[in-house]
Amino acid sequence: MSVVLYGSQSTASLVVHWLLLELGIEHELHQLDFDRREQKSADYLALNPAGRVPTLVLDGQVLTESAAIAMHLADLHPQAGLAPLPGSPARGDYYRWICFCVYTLMPAYRAWFYPDEPAGEASVAEVKQRARLQLEAAWQQMADHLQAHGPYVLGERASVVDFLLTMLMRWSRNMPRPTDQWPVLAAHAARMKARPAFAEVYRREGITDWT
Repeated sequence: MSVVLYGSQSTASLVVHWLLLELGIEHELHQLDFDRREQKSADYLALNPAGRVPTLVLDGQVLTESAAIAMHLADLHPQAGLAPLPGSPARGDYYRWICFCVYTLMPAYRAWFYPDEPAGEASVAEVKQRARLQLEAAWQQMADHLQAHGPYVLGERASVVDFLLTMLMRWSRNMPRPTDQWPVLAAHAARMKARPAFAEVYRREGITDWT
């Protein structure tokens, strides 16, 4: 199987790269230089018109959107046990928390990191404050869930949700209230960061923070 990942350091491609390593999938990695706007080059836009990462080319099929790629990889490798069986009650919870990451956390992070997008430069401070409150409320919800139903999001076993969630926790590291300030979230992150593939993805991408 031919597998090529287009990504960039510390972006949403991290979870896909991490899972490729976790699942032992041989792949070719192309790290795009955002400073040189390689993600907006004609060649890359021909592959992914959105000009974002990640893009995974799997035997010629072009896949985008980090959560969708992560879920697909888990389904292609059921022996790893990173996704519950389709149709099971756990699968319903799996979809719920994947969508929580995609529809609640990710948009709020985008507003925090790109606050000029929704309403222009004049509203940056207000947008960032609103995004911070949304994120902190969401992280409190997740902390409460893990406290009651952990140690992982779906209970006793890690799933793709935990990989995605860990990446999103990392994104908070320089915020006024990073997720490490919730003890249950910090404990969850520590469990996930102890996985050998986490150290390997850090090594390959040259990441040194939030270890």
